[in-house]
Amino acid sequence: MKPLRIALVHSFYRSSAPGGENEAPLDQAEALRRAGHEVRMVAAHTDELQRQPLYAMRCAVTVAGGRGRSPLSDLRAFAPDVVHVHNLFPNFGRAWVTDWHGPLVATLHNFRPLCAAATLYRDGAVCTRCPDGDRWAGLRAGCYRGSRLATLPLAWAGRRGPTADPLLRRADRLVVLSGLSRATYAAAGVDERRLALIPNFVPGVNGTDAEPGERWVYVGRLTTEKGILELLRRWPADELLDVIGNGPLEEACRAAAPRSVRFHGALERTELRRRLPGYRGLVFSSRCYEGAVPLVYIEALAAGLPVLTFEGSAAPGAVRGEGTGTVTAWDDPLNQVLREAASRFPGLRDHCRRVYEEAYSEQIWTTRVVQLYGELCGAPKALDRA
Repeated sequence: MKPLRIALVHSFYRSSAPGGENEAPLDQAEALRRAGHEVRMVAAHTDELQRQPLYAMRCAVTVAGGRGRSPLSDLRAFAPDVVHVHNLFPNFGRAWVTDWHGPLVATLHNFRPLCAAATLYRDGAVCTRCPDGDRWAGLRAGCYRGSRLATLPLAWAGRRGPTADPLLRRADRLVVLSGLSRATYAAAGVDERRLALIPNFVPGVNGTDAEPGERWVYVGRLTTEKGILELLRRWPADELLDVIGNGPLEEACRAAAPRSVRFHGALERTELRRRLPGYRGLVFSSRCYEGAVPLVYIEALAAGLPVLTFEGSAAPGAVRGEGTGTVTAWDDPLNQVLREAASRFPGLRDHCRRVYEEAYSEQIWTTRVVQLYGELCGAPKALDRA
């Protein structure tokens, strides 16, 4: 296939709340460039825009009505073969997509079109009331940032359900990042023919031949839906754990943790990837649906690190299906689970690296997404949006 001109559209979240949704588009842009394609990132950065007067009010209007900042002028100047939208919230409008007539792909990184909080999680459990038809449940509960006022623009935008979302209606293909995400969007009424399962990737990790240490590691935000507080309340005092990340629950987490737990705060990605191979295993405790096979899961496999995960997110399906660790329930005795995992995990390290190479490497991702682009660039017409 000849080299393509590819435009990526992404609204970057605040750098104070780092996460995979900001990292993945940057990784993908570099991967496509290394594969010989011309790539332009059309971006809006919350860190810069939030310093402007009335920023919050403008965002609320943009989110509620779909009109606001548009990438169209940049896209028309670049004239790409395909446009790939990653995130429009909160800085780009959605109405512009109907005025773009070339091939359009959108990645569904989370559940924002179905849920104001984007997580399908509330009050300690998975919640699907809004996609199940109670469109104002999120507003009544103040699901976005615990505020009804902040939730109102999102609730209004989603009042007619995901099939009325301009981006979901217009996109020729919607990239989903896990089987759970595909099933969830299909159950909400999105045409399965337009859902393409292409998991994220991470670049390879050096130093994966390091000997595993005795410490476990948690990597992620310290927030309710990540399950970190429940994990620390159950963590055995004789098991060693490093917690890497920060968030609003940090003080509560420190108070709940036994002395065997060390807190490192957020680490630069390069430093995190350097350290990962030396751990016994990754502990993934998320209690919410994840829109993707989590990047930290893929980072662990790239480092040869098996994964201990709890029921309730996208990770258990991947761990079971790929044989990369242990899945447990929250009421299982954690002492015993950890002992059994510790005996199994050293023998899984090479297997985890193979799974990474075969399913989540840069080359695999590039091949899949470029094939998708090629199909759309050569397609005589888009699928019916009805």
